[in-house]
Amino acid sequence: MTAAQRQTRATSADELCREAYAASAGPAAGVALVAVGGYGRGELAPHSDLDVVLVHDDDVALGDLGHTLWYPLWDSGRRLDHSVRSMAEMLDAATDLRVALGLLDARHLAGDPGLTLRLRTTMLADWRRQARTRLPELKAITHKRHDVTGELAHASVPDVKEAEGGLRDAGVLKAIEASWLVDASTPALEAARQMLLDVRDEVHELAGRPSDRIAPEMWGSLAERLDLTGAEAAQRHVRSLGRRIAHLSRLAWRRTDAVLARTTGEKGRRTPALERIAPGIALSRGEVVLDAGTKPGDDPSLLLRAAAEAASRDAVLAPTTAARLVREGAELPVPWPATARDALVRLLASGPGLLPVWETLDEVDGIETFLPEWEQIRLLPHASAIHRFTVDRHVVETCAEAGGLIRTVRRPDLLLVAALLHDIGKGSLHDHSVAGEPLARKIVARMGFADLDAEVVASLVRWHLLLADLATTRDPDDPATTAELLTHVPDAASLELLRALTEADARAASPAAWTTWRASLVDRLVSRAGQALGAEVTHVTPAGSLPVPDAVRRDPGAVSVEITPHGVGATVTVIAADRVGLLADVAGGLAALRVPVHAARAWAQVDSDGEWGVSAWEVPDAYLDASVVRERIRRVVEGTQRLPDLPARPEGELPPIVEVRPDASRASLVLEIRTSDRPGVVHRVLTTLARLGLTVASAHVSTLGPQAVDVFYVQEVGGVRPTEERAAAAAHAVRTALGG
Repeated sequence: MTAAQRQTRATSADELCREAYAASAGPAAGVALVAVGGYGRGELAPHSDLDVVLVHDDDVALGDLGHTLWYPLWDSGRRLDHSVRSMAEMLDAATDLRVALGLLDARHLAGDPGLTLRLRTTMLADWRRQARTRLPELKAITHKRHDVTGELAHASVPDVKEAEGGLRDAGVLKAIEASWLVDASTPALEAARQMLLDVRDEVHELAGRPSDRIAPEMWGSLAERLDLTGAEAAQRHVRSLGRRIAHLSRLAWRRTDAVLARTTGEKGRRTPALERIAPGIALSRGEVVLDAGTKPGDDPSLLLRAAAEAASRDAVLAPTTAARLVREGAELPVPWPATARDALVRLLASGPGLLPVWETLDEVDGIETFLPEWEQIRLLPHASAIHRFTVDRHVVETCAEAGGLIRTVRRPDLLLVAALLHDIGKGSLHDHSVAGEPLARKIVARMGFADLDAEVVASLVRWHLLLADLATTRDPDDPATTAELLTHVPDAASLELLRALTEADARAASPAAWTTWRASLVDRLVSRAGQALGAEVTHVTPAGSLPVPDAVRRDPGAVSVEITPHGVGATVTVIAADRVGLLADVAGGLAALRVPVHAARAWAQVDSDGEWGVSAWEVPDAYLDASVVRERIRRVVEGTQRLPDLPARPEGELPPIVEVRPDASRASLVLEIRTSDRPGVVHRVLTTLARLGLTVASAHVSTLGPQAVDVFYVQEVGGVRPTEERAAAAAHAVRTALGG
């Protein structure tokens, strides 16, 4: 079926309508027969209704025309959806949104062409005049329809017309464009719409009636009619069209919302304002774009960084920007630079913002630039009926679910990468867990993770079904079940990663895959395995000794600051006489400059002249001035520096986790803190500990995606390990300070 065949059917129907109008002695003035909806667009499927309206001027009497006109059409065997209205009644009827949308496609058939033109002009003008109130109404009923029909890309029995990403949505995009508020129609949309119309035509022929739903047994026959290689190819084709239209629809609605929310003072601005949000990246009217003067070829991590910035802000990654980065961007080296690795983790952990950004990357062929293995699972149908999405969408949903579990693990970066790769082996002829293990190991090594990290992720991919299988098919309280689990899970850190991945995978599959009962079985087995593994000891790599500057040795109040630029920012090294609160003051100086801290180490050095506090801070700004940092620290010490408030924890964000690790050190209290990476977190923690009179013997601060994972070795003044009561008080104080 082709557009030409649809036009032929429409032309034939047009002749029939004109003949019926003439046979009924329809007048040439004041009355018109008008096609609306799909018939108005000339897009008749084999079993489509003829949607027609007999419209007349308010002062024209129709006589019997309103009845006799329809008999020849009924006698022809055509399905007819008809109405008779005056112009005034047409305006009243258009208060119904579906009627208004149909009238946007009004096309003259017979009678007075001037009346048809007047009707069309009136309807378009009315639609544009009321667009700011009607578009929100249209969005609401569109979402309600999606809730009922599901997504064309994923529904087991997809409806090519009504499902999300179907022909109805393509029509809605045309209505959005007709409002003149947003450019919603693109060549990609029209191409997808035409191909989906071809699919609908074949579905009508196969069903022998006006059905738009593709039953499972129809895929093979549909493939033959579409000249595709088989049922799976037909599914991929239809679902890819649905995904494209759904993506363009979501993008258009985001832009429509932005226009409706825009202040009146911005309407006349010809050049959108650019707000720089990261090196080379800016925000413009809610969309992430390239900053002025940015050259895509200069930074191989730019595509991933732009995607991460968009997703973490729940903003639109401008498709033109993404396409340009794919077209002109530099190829990622192997292994990846740390900036690219961190950007990927932040992207995967971004929650609700991940899916639309990932869809944009998919549409512009951006995913294959950093994960070429993605193609083998792209649009791959799931073999299991319990899954509600295609394999690739399930993987994205698993990452989104894992993003809500990052507080439960010490290595959220490994959890998120494992979530991304856990089904990467699907599409092969072997067990996907077995096939995915070597693939995951290769990919993670290419990303620049350490060999040990690559082994952890590969093991998670290999055994990601094990925990749920054992918990639900074996007795979780049987020591043999625990022993079998621990055969493949070597330590407590791997156990917590597997537990989180199991939950994320199940939740992404379907609500039925993760019930309270199933969770309780999994947790019982995890608890047994954790007991068998015993307490986990945090191993600390001793810090190297740095030379203490003479100025610091001579003056107990002096602070040495040294800036060492490197490929992804700079290392700020601070040395001063050790004291309670020193680290808090340094963190305060950096916070005053609003410098993000990606990682930090702090330790004490003792020599014949005294005890020195040394800290090394990894920051993204390679152009910091050491004298400015030193001055800010001095003001913090004196109490004259105003420090920015710690941003409040957004509603719905995961609360901070503050844990005491009693077995991690015999000499110190070990506090492990997992919280959102917000400006000022380190300063708030260190200040809280200093106010309790506690000193930090060493600190290990790291940012893994959107989460800060900070470990502090805390002592009383004099090097004494705090009591259990003091440890509990410190943990409570820090938790409270972070808004927990």
